Amino acid sequence: MEIYRRALEKTVLEASHHFPAVVLTGPRRAGKTTLLQELFPDAQYVILEDPDIQARARSDPRGLLDSLTPPVLFDEIQNVPELFGYVRTKIDAKPRLKGQWFFTGSQEAPLMQGVTESMAGRAALLQLLPFSISEAGKASLLYGGYPEVLERPTGRELWFSSYIQTYLERDVRQIQNVRDLPTFRRFLAFVASRHGQMLNKADLAAPLGVSAPTVGQWLHILEVTGQIIIVPPYFENFGKRLVKLPKIYIGDSGLACYLLGIRNADELERSPFLGPLFEGFIASEILKSQINRGARKELYYFRDQQGLEVDFLFPGKTGHELWMIECKASKTVQPAMARPLASLRRAVAAPQKVRMTVVHREARSEPPMRTVAPGIEALGVRAFVDELTRPV
Repeated sequence: MEIYRRALEKTVLEASHHFPAVVLTGPRRAGKTTLLQELFPDAQYVILEDPDIQARARSDPRGLLDSLTPPVLFDEIQNVPELFGYVRTKIDAKPRLKGQWFFTGSQEAPLMQGVTESMAGRAALLQLLPFSISEAGKASLLYGGYPEVLERPTGRELWFSSYIQTYLERDVRQIQNVRDLPTFRRFLAFVASRHGQMLNKADLAAPLGVSAPTVGQWLHILEVTGQIIIVPPYFENFGKRLVKLPKIYIGDSGLACYLLGIRNADELERSPFLGPLFEGFIASEILKSQINRGARKELYYFRDQQGLEVDFLFPGKTGHELWMIECKASKTVQPAMARPLASLRRAVAAPQKVRMTVVHREARSEPPMRTVAPGIEALGVRAFVDELTRPV
């Protein structure tokens, strides 16, 4: 099996030198356990999805912890989040010892609450997403970034089918007792069909015969388990009447393609979803670059009521510039593609430093970077990701 290095490694190691505990969240099968086991091979491994270990952790948590010698890696801590309180007691007994307790979890928000209540100041909270193309050259629009899909691409459809089934039966049932899993599965497909569109809960609810509040609860499940990306509108007032609805994307482009019934590269090229899928792929790469360097997630889009829209806006790595992105699935860059960026730039306050980029799919004959309009650059996907991940 080919080994890929994770960009988050440095951040995890630094966290282990400064905190007694490290909590690593992210979607199921993103590679969390593999990463921690590679970085901390001496850590004792405890899988909390095992029913016997789960029962022991609940009935005698102190006895379980006393039987372990740190460093310890608890896998899927969302199954027994009350364990945090007992680990805190161990940490407080020897507060100077760092890198002693490691946790993985497939649910973000409940874990954050547990860390806030029991581990404040004692644990670093990090997130791992599927591979970026900066980490694994095989990651792509069609296959996404899940490690097992990239390792066995011919089994892509079977893997995603099994993944969804496992996700429904474990994560969805655990967060909320969704009784109608077939309808939730249809809901997931409906979300994929709205990939890259503004989020309207009523539009999702009506075809499924459920209420808008139910859709809100189900979207919450998808978000806390890392399955979707919600991009809010940019908050800055440019003197325009802005659209206030967020946009929604399936987090992994490979999963999105599977849910949309796109089976191969030819079907992807012909798909009406090619543009939105490419847009979501770029959104995911931006967020991965932020998360992997330990920064908070900050990604927005802009649209006003006159129809001016720019796909993404986010702060540059230094925090002193605003980076505006227009995504184009075309391999041929035209000056007209830069017009939304130029229009929005004119609305930004003069002192604000702005970088403007048209990101497009690579063509073999194209240079890696060129100017497409005054002050606006064009970058292929890999060149863009190189810029995202380049050290400051």
